[in-house]
Amino acid sequence: MNTKFAESDESIWYPPGGILIWLIVFVEVITFCMGIGSLIFDKAQNPSGFQAMQSQLNRSFAFWNTIFLLTSGFLLALSVYAKEKQKEPIFIFGILGSIIFGLGFLILKFLEFENKWSLGFTLDLSVFFSYYWLLTGFHYLHVVVGLLILLIVFFTRKNIKFVNIEAGAIFWHMCDLIWLILYPALYLIQ
Repeated sequence: MNTKFAESDESIWYPPGGILIWLIVFVEVITFCMGIGSLIFDKAQNPSGFQAMQSQLNRSFAFWNTIFLLTSGFLLALSVYAKEKQKEPIFIFGILGSIIFGLGFLILKFLEFENKWSLGFTLDLSVFFSYYWLLTGFHYLHVVVGLLILLIVFFTRKNIKFVNIEAGAIFWHMCDLIWLILYPALYLIQ
């Protein structure tokens, strides 16, 4: 009976992936929300200037990047479920698919970055582009780190603890969540 109590007590204090990853997610989401809140505040001060700069963004690229990240997140969730159920082929399919769609996001975002930079839409061009470069660049870095984590999970899949797979997936889903906040704030909301 003490064992059951210890297990249920442990699940309260040790959520999926462990408490540390949830603290990281909380801090990261708050940080991005503060940046986006600042963007929205500054946009309210100069709506026409922000709209003029925002019209220079590639909404099609942003839409496809959203599809890439959501597909990647779905495949990773499938992968984690498969690992828990000890269905190795589905785990491998899911995590490789997740990595491929994550790489697709990075490639498409890099092409967007390259295009904006070559056209002179640099960090110091306007307040809007300062936000654009800082927020999307910081997110890009998170996606790179997330992909490195997924690659580590994939290559150590025989010996890795399930809690570490969950932690990697939670970090990846944080990248999804942040993009789902950035996408409308930067590309859609006029």
